[in-house]
Amino acid sequence: MQNKLRFAFFFLLSLTIYVSSAQAPKRWSSGEIHDAIKKLNVLGSVLYVAAHPDDENTRLISYMSNERRMNTAYLSLTRGDGGQNLIGNELGELLGVLRTQELLRARGVDGGKQMFSRANDFGYSKNPEETLRIWNRDEVLSDVVWAIRKFQPDVIINRFSHDSGRRTHGHHTSSAILSHEAFDLTADKTKYPDQLKFVDTWQPQRLFMNTSWWFYGSRENFDKADKSKMVSVDAGVYYPIKGKSNNEIAAESRSMHKCQGMGSTPSRGALQEYLQLLKGDMPGSKEDPFEGINTTWSRLKGGEAIGKMVSEIDNTFRYDNPTKSLSALVSVRKMIKNLPDGNWKKIKLEEIDAIIAACTGLFLEVTADSYSATPGQKVSLEVEVVNRSTADVKLTGIQYQPMNMDSSLNLMMENNQPYEWTKVMNLPEDMPLTNPYWLNEPGTLGMYAVDDREKIGLPETERVFGVEFFVDIEGESFSFFKPVIYKKTDPVAGEVHRPFEVTIPIFANIKDKVYVFGENNSKEVKILVKSGKDDVKGKVSLAYPKNWKVQPESVDVYLKSKGEEQWVSFEVFPPAEQSEGKISPMVEVDGKVYTKKVKIIEYDHIPTQTVIQNSESKVVKIDLKRQGENIGYIMGAGDEIPESLRQIGYKVTLLEDSEMSASSLAKYDAIILGIRAYNTQERLRFHQEKLLKYVEEGGTMLVQYNTSRRLKVDQLAPYPLRLSRDRVSVEEAEIRFLKPKHPVLNYPNKISSKDFDNWVQERGLYFPDEWDPKFDAILSSNDPGETPKDGVLLVAPHGKGVYIYTGLSFFRELPAGVPGAYRLFANLLSQGKKP
Repeated sequence: MQNKLRFAFFFLLSLTIYVSSAQAPKRWSSGEIHDAIKKLNVLGSVLYVAAHPDDENTRLISYMSNERRMNTAYLSLTRGDGGQNLIGNELGELLGVLRTQELLRARGVDGGKQMFSRANDFGYSKNPEETLRIWNRDEVLSDVVWAIRKFQPDVIINRFSHDSGRRTHGHHTSSAILSHEAFDLTADKTKYPDQLKFVDTWQPQRLFMNTSWWFYGSRENFDKADKSKMVSVDAGVYYPIKGKSNNEIAAESRSMHKCQGMGSTPSRGALQEYLQLLKGDMPGSKEDPFEGINTTWSRLKGGEAIGKMVSEIDNTFRYDNPTKSLSALVSVRKMIKNLPDGNWKKIKLEEIDAIIAACTGLFLEVTADSYSATPGQKVSLEVEVVNRSTADVKLTGIQYQPMNMDSSLNLMMENNQPYEWTKVMNLPEDMPLTNPYWLNEPGTLGMYAVDDREKIGLPETERVFGVEFFVDIEGESFSFFKPVIYKKTDPVAGEVHRPFEVTIPIFANIKDKVYVFGENNSKEVKILVKSGKDDVKGKVSLAYPKNWKVQPESVDVYLKSKGEEQWVSFEVFPPAEQSEGKISPMVEVDGKVYTKKVKIIEYDHIPTQTVIQNSESKVVKIDLKRQGENIGYIMGAGDEIPESLRQIGYKVTLLEDSEMSASSLAKYDAIILGIRAYNTQERLRFHQEKLLKYVEEGGTMLVQYNTSRRLKVDQLAPYPLRLSRDRVSVEEAEIRFLKPKHPVLNYPNKISSKDFDNWVQERGLYFPDEWDPKFDAILSSNDPGETPKDGVLLVAPHGKGVYIYTGLSFFRELPAGVPGAYRLFANLLSQGKKP
């Protein structure tokens, strides 16, 4: 027999598929197969509920999945769009895409599954009333009910308290409130009856809160607390087959939240997790949240015999030869197929099919010759199949999805012999794009727009472009669907996998998100045009607001090769008066107009993400004066302020270690420290003295917000100042001028209350709450019902210079093109130049 048999097929194809990871396919060890067989004998499920990526308790999720072998999922109501990014510049929707993938990687480590609602993380919220008003309470509640009905958990665990009086993030409390309410709605056919076309009603048996000492303020208080309604489990168990403890797995899982800086040090030894009963009956055992709930096969009519047979397979499993279990597993599969239809039948059929394929070492893969294609474009697929066992495995057919195009085969797959063939086909003209589905339509501040009921809750876009393999194993018929992926050999990383994407034929990315005109002069607007296929001819023009002008009217482009790029430029002229608007490139190709841009999110710890969005930028004409020209910027956690300052004429230099000398610093009119610089830049402990000396000798130093945790310096400022967790999360909150005559409010721009109109997401965060009398407190603000926060903006003379500390969220306002934020920021930077 030849080592490789090649077949040639030519064909048409259509659409896209769901796969939790487009990285390297899972390779099963004998230990993992045996674990999966043990899990096959457990019919219990648990749903963990919280608000954001990183809210989940990975110790408990891993314990439930790996020790108790429960079907375990985490429902995160949001995708974390409103946070910061410690590893890159993705913010907003793009950050949500990154954090979605980090959650999926975390679940890949701890064994859980991942679900979402349509709620958008709009930023910090101090109370659930605000959160539920912005979210659309009823729609998010319906999503929680949908998740419960779809997943059918026996037990639900809330991460947070549903007590609205607790002082915590409003999203946290809201997640618990909605879960607490949904518990009583999911079995009611009159509640959200539209869902019942797709799922059945379901009643969970118990609702817990995952409590701990920090809910009580201290360990001492928790020791004294009434624990009569609590269950406690030891989540520190050790797994000899895995060679690591549950705590170590949990730390690996949590460390996947890299953009939030959640790297965790593994721990070992016993560790108690506490579950406080909120609804349902109290377990008879204080050490088992499932006590009294039938989690065996006997919960299904006709299932008891299956449980006994799986136990026998478990007891006789051969680590050196998993194939020995095949015949018995195939018999169990036949028994499961004969059960009445239901959730557990579906789950266990998926589990046992994966186990049987793993026992044969069955390898099935479909790769494309490129990582993307456009509708109508030709795609070449390489198909590879290998049976790496002595079992009787026959490939009886393949079906190219979603066109249901069949090829009948009768290929007896010999042990460890690879079979490969090529198929060339054209994608259909109506092929949908593989974009994150929740970003396809414009949503609101608090909600994604997803109308397709069956998509709600899915972590990723379902992909249907792939191959279904029909296989006979030990005489039983199976089908395995594999999505099309792309892979290449990197000279350093080796084999690299990437999702296959369906995109548009041409993209137009505007160079900058915001163009700020502080004067009447025009600005060059550059647009990067990129082709999604070969041989693209088009005409680029620019849509712009009334009273603005653009030259030229259009620019012709020709891109010969797929992936080729071409820059085009337009001159944009502002009106004389203050004005705001949008500009958007339009590319006409073959009679169709395209207005989208592409963003590639690429990190080592997640699959590469291709995101297609509307291509537009904000243009702002503002009345702005500034003094000084050269700015030194020390980057912290990552922000876009340097580019924003270049928009208004500053020359901004990102400072490196080699430039942190007195002579180098002296040439700058002002030095800015980016957000959380003192939290993230270890070297600042060695440079702080030089920076303060720069101020003393006449420089202006502007420090943006930091947190008190993990500061790299002992003293932030030349005089004492203490950071707090105070923040003003309502972006419309009143700003009061404590020192209206202070130069920072008058030079070179006269700042008024109008300059605080139309701020986005928040006023600011982590304001100081104590400071030396040498500081002038300039502004004050607070959220409704709270005490004034006077540490919003602090200014102090130091020697011949000026030191400024502020928690105002300039890192959000400047990239958003907020005129008043630019005027105030220019004043802060101009203080060293005032008369």
